[in-house]
Amino acid sequence: MTGPRYPKLIADLPSTVPFVGPEVQERQRGAPFKARLGANESVFGPSPFAVAAMQEATAQCWQYADATNYDLIQALSARRGARADNIIVGEGIDGLLGYLVRLLVAPGDPVVTSDGAYPTFNYHVSGFGGVLHKVPYSNDTEDLSALIEKAREVDAKLIYFANPDNPMGSWHSGSSIEKALDTLPEGTVLLLDEAYIEFAPAGTAPVIDPDDPRVIRFRTFSKAYGMAGARVGYGIGAPGLIKSFDKVRNHFGMSRISQAGALAALEDDAWLDEVVDLVKDARTRIASIAKANGLKPLPSATNFVTIDCGKDGAFARAVLAQLIADGVFVRMPFTPPGDRAIRISAGRPSELDILEQTLPGALEAARG
Repeated sequence: MTGPRYPKLIADLPSTVPFVGPEVQERQRGAPFKARLGANESVFGPSPFAVAAMQEATAQCWQYADATNYDLIQALSARRGARADNIIVGEGIDGLLGYLVRLLVAPGDPVVTSDGAYPTFNYHVSGFGGVLHKVPYSNDTEDLSALIEKAREVDAKLIYFANPDNPMGSWHSGSSIEKALDTLPEGTVLLLDEAYIEFAPAGTAPVIDPDDPRVIRFRTFSKAYGMAGARVGYGIGAPGLIKSFDKVRNHFGMSRISQAGALAALEDDAWLDEVVDLVKDARTRIASIAKANGLKPLPSATNFVTIDCGKDGAFARAVLAQLIADGVFVRMPFTPPGDRAIRISAGRPSELDILEQTLPGALEAARG
């Protein structure tokens, strides 16, 4: 009796999960977390109109959703200054990353990213046999010019670049990205991940013609719109590339509930503005807590603050472990020198009170 015959590529890959979820850690520690400040979700939730729309859609949840995502694409087109054929909708940015890599990257093809950037992208590249070439961060910021230079050196099919960045929270001006486009090597596509763009200062989003074949931009309803669990992301790009997604995507990957929620959320600008303000307040509070404990908060244009713990990765991991043991779910960058830091998502005042109470003890335990 034999089992499945895996291709060598798959057989050689480790069975890994890029992120260990809080639920897994709660089972391991035998207790729920008191403060969930690690997943960069929006603890402030979706628009009440989005919640109502999703509740209403549950009556039709037994039906397949519109496989073309027509209504949502039309609404995004009107909002984003693009035509409908410039937009693809999928199961969060994570799902769209997988589709894009499958479209563009064959086994052995070179791909460029920053060393320490969003690991799910790397997961997809490895899964399809691409070869990752990594460029170090520069002063805790992704180095776009170095990424482009590396792409030229290795003839990369794809560059991954997040603006604002996760896990460090840094950002580039939109104008600097616009200028950099003219230095892209021929045949290289810039994947611009804008998951946190709603939290960023004015001028962070570059002005790019949606028909520009050199760029595809990904955005999400997971962060500012508060719908992480609904899994709704979208891409903006040239029609030829957007149409190609139909070759590989899961055509029934979206649910009616997710589509309805995203449509309603998109129309509630007042709620979006309120969430952005709440996140700004939370970032200020997190930075204040860090400074009160002798730590350095890094500038952030996201819904989290990355805090430099002032020593090496081993020390930061000890702080992280103690916070988790004390019931505070947080995460940290994986790669040196970023791993000297921990990353705290925006929380409600009550959750940040818990952080304020537990952080001194976690630091003391790590030092001791």
